[in-house]
Amino acid sequence: MFRFAFTSRAAAFALALSALTAQAQTEVTAVLAGHAAVPFNTTVAAPKEAGPLFATAGKFTAGNRLRSETLGSVPGISFVGDPKYPRASGGSLPIEGQSVQGFSGIVSLGKGEFLALTDNGFGSKINSQDALLMVHLVKADWASGKVTRQHTTFLRDPDRKVPFHINNENTSTRYLTGSDFDPESIQVVGNEWWIGDEFGPYILRVNHQGVVQGVIETVVGGKAYRGPDHYMNGRLPNYPGDAGFEVRRSGGFEPMAKSMDGKTMYPMFEWPLWDAATKAQESRNGKQFTRILELDIASQKYSERQWKYSFEENGNIAADFQMLDATTGLVIERDDATEGAGPGCPGEARTDCFTRPAKFKRIYKIDFAQTDADGFVKKVAYIDLTKISNPNKLAKVGPNEDNFVLPHLGPEGLAVVDAQHIVVVNDNNFPFSSGRTLGKPDDNELTLLNIKALIDAK
Repeated sequence: MFRFAFTSRAAAFALALSALTAQAQTEVTAVLAGHAAVPFNTTVAAPKEAGPLFATAGKFTAGNRLRSETLGSVPGISFVGDPKYPRASGGSLPIEGQSVQGFSGIVSLGKGEFLALTDNGFGSKINSQDALLMVHLVKADWASGKVTRQHTTFLRDPDRKVPFHINNENTSTRYLTGSDFDPESIQVVGNEWWIGDEFGPYILRVNHQGVVQGVIETVVGGKAYRGPDHYMNGRLPNYPGDAGFEVRRSGGFEPMAKSMDGKTMYPMFEWPLWDAATKAQESRNGKQFTRILELDIASQKYSERQWKYSFEENGNIAADFQMLDATTGLVIERDDATEGAGPGCPGEARTDCFTRPAKFKRIYKIDFAQTDADGFVKKVAYIDLTKISNPNKLAKVGPNEDNFVLPHLGPEGLAVVDAQHIVVVNDNNFPFSSGRTLGKPDDNELTLLNIKALIDAK
């Protein structure tokens, strides 16, 4: 920390302006290189041995939390809008089968094939008891705009590696559900998938057949980081405020990168941690930030090293994180309160337009090699996902215009495809997001972007 004396206000202002300019990031343009989608109503049958509960899904999503057996009896209402004037998404629950929806993480396998991770189900621990956890092998055909589901792997714990109670405790197959884990990020580690969870948060290790191999707790330097849904906190406090946890609910390992040499995992908290001393979310100079941890894959232990990532606006979240090389990576930073490309009607109490159109949806290039004295990584440049260049008119869903928009509430996963391209996927929150088309639930879109300008940015 340096201290300077100034002889005039002008000199002080000039220095402050210079510092702000040095920290400013460059906006560069991404180019649409391909577009494909999994329709929102795509389903897959649950394994018979899982039991009759899973023949349908979404039975516990009614506002009163009571079981609803009749298919389509619970209308989907968009997360984004005026609560006094709820905007119907056009979808409904329960559904027959298991919903292939809510892609929260993705891994590129080459030749248009990807591993796609389905989210926990319907948004929370208490409404996803009949939603099975799944990883899909999918193949994108950029020419037709179709995504083919080639195989689905259901996650299960027959060997009782999960050390706490799960929903299917009284079965031999022990299929995992959205009330057990909230899977948000995925990486391939040898013959295992390492899945970042938000409930604990935990790292869930499963083999390629979906069988759990272990659960890694978040303990850094002897300190445990836990959310309110961690098994040690999975209850209401005795009194309001009588609960101790640092990780916000649904604020765990939404992003998780892997080092290029395959030796290190970098789990990242979605939201700022809670600072007990200030009784507020962590911030510096009024600007909130989150943390990136370092996990040694061989030992399955966290080091004490951490990095900090500063949000551009308070209330923003980190949705995914992938490394580009040994020191640089990409982070999806987005708001958590807007969706829709238009028509817009901000501030108006209407349901035939988007009251809060998509606003802050970006991907930042960050540099670990340019970390400041307080541990903050440098944000080098960014692309705006609401301003994607589309010169070749490659959009397959939504308007096919010069400016292509990803209008979803949750652009939530990214995978590096090659030296110039990434794929971005959205969590369509079925049936609670309707950002692409009014009155229609969002599909799971896979968007191929040429980001050479971002990769080249220094």
